[in-house]
Amino acid sequence: MNGTSKARADSLRWASIVAAITFVALLVAAGVRAAPGVLIMPLEHQFGWDRASISLTAAVGIFIYGLVGPFAAALMQSFGIRRTMIAGLTLMAAATFASQWMRESWQYLVTWGVLSGIGSGAIASVLGAAVVNRWFAQRQGLVMGILTASTATGSLVFLPLLAWLSENGEWRPIIQVVGLACLALVPVVALFMPERPSDVGTTRFGEVEHEADSAQVKRAPSPALAITALIGASRSPTFWLLFGTFFVCGLTTNGLVGTHMIAFCGDHGIAPVAAAGLLTTMGVFDLIGTSMSGWLTDRYDPRRLLFAYYGLRGLSLAALPFIDFGTLSLGTFAVFYGLDWIATVPPTVALANRTFGEREGPIVFGWIVVGHQIGAAVAAFGAGLVREEMGSYSPAFVAAGAFAVLAAFAVLKLPVMRRAVDGPGMAEMQAA
Repeated sequence: MNGTSKARADSLRWASIVAAITFVALLVAAGVRAAPGVLIMPLEHQFGWDRASISLTAAVGIFIYGLVGPFAAALMQSFGIRRTMIAGLTLMAAATFASQWMRESWQYLVTWGVLSGIGSGAIASVLGAAVVNRWFAQRQGLVMGILTASTATGSLVFLPLLAWLSENGEWRPIIQVVGLACLALVPVVALFMPERPSDVGTTRFGEVEHEADSAQVKRAPSPALAITALIGASRSPTFWLLFGTFFVCGLTTNGLVGTHMIAFCGDHGIAPVAAAGLLTTMGVFDLIGTSMSGWLTDRYDPRRLLFAYYGLRGLSLAALPFIDFGTLSLGTFAVFYGLDWIATVPPTVALANRTFGEREGPIVFGWIVVGHQIGAAVAAFGAGLVREEMGSYSPAFVAAGAFAVLAAFAVLKLPVMRRAVDGPGMAEMQAA
C-alpha cells in the first residue's frame, strides 16, 4: 500500500469511528425526545394531569431542543465537539433521573421540558452537520443522511422497549432506561472521540492534503458566533425559505406523529405496544429513506427532492384520519410515511452549506432547526389541545398535511442551483 492509499485508509477509519459514535449519540438523544410520547398516558393515569398540560412539556422540550442548536454549533467550533457532547449527555442523564421524584406537572416541565431540552439540543442535527463538515470532504450528503436516520433508529431501539415498560401504567422504568443510556455513552465519547482529524494525524476523508480549512479552525469560545451567523443569514431569502419549510417539517414529524401517534392509535383501541411497533416500522423505513436521501442529495437538485418529500408526506398525513386503522392500512401508512419521515434533512443541510459555506453552514443550519422545532412545538401542544377541545386528533393531522403540501410548492421558490454529479462533497453550488 503506497503512502496515499494508506493516508486515505486512515482518514476513512477515523472518520468512520467518529461517525459511528455520533450516530449512537444522536440515537440516544432521539430516545430522550421520543420518551414523552410514551409517557403521555401513564402520567395521565398516575397523576391525573390533562393531555394539554402533558403536551405542553413535550412542546417546551422540543422548542428548547431546537433553540439550543445554533449555540451548540458555535460551541462545537470553539469549545469542542467532544466536550459539547459530554455536557449534553450528562445534562440529559441528570434531568431524566431527577424526574423520578416529580409530583407536580411543573416539575415534569422543568426536568423533561427545560433541562433535557437543553441537553438534547447539544446532541441534535447540528452535531451531525458539524461532524460531517469536520471529518468528510466527500460523501457528505450520504453520511449526513445516515446520521440523520439515527433519529428514526432511536425510535426503533427505544419505543418498543419503553412501551413495554409502560404496559401496566408504569413510568419510572422508562425514565431509568433513558437516563442510563445517556450516562453509559459519556465515557465512550470521552475516550474514543477525537476532536479533529489533525489530533490523530490524518485529514478529512477525501481530502488530498492537510488543510487548515475554516471548518477546523479553533476559535475562542463565544456564543456570539451563533448571533453573528444569524444576522448574516437573515439577509438571505434562502434562509427564510429553508426556515419556513423546516417549520413545516417539524410540524409534520416529531411534533405531531412522534408525540401523539401512540395516543391517536389509543383512541382507536390500539394498545401502546402495538402503536409503538407502528412507529418502529416507520423508523425502519426512515432509516432506509433518509440514508437514500443523503445519497440522492450528492447527485440531484435538493429542491426537487424537497418538493417530493413534502408533497408525499402531506398527502399521507391528510389521508390518515380517513383510513380504518386496520393492520393493513396502518402498515401501508407506516411504510409510506416512514420512508419520508426526516428525509428532508440531507437536502436542507446541503442547501445551507452550499449557500452559507462550510464554516457558517452548521450554525446557520442550527437556526433553521429552530424553525423545525418551533413547528414541532406548535404541533406537540396544538394537537394535544385539539384533542382536548374537539375529542379527536383528526383535524390536527389534516391541517398538518395541508401545510406540508404548501411547503412542497414553497421550496420551488429556492434559487436554482447546479453542481457536478458526485463531486467533492457539499461544495458550494453556483446559481444558474
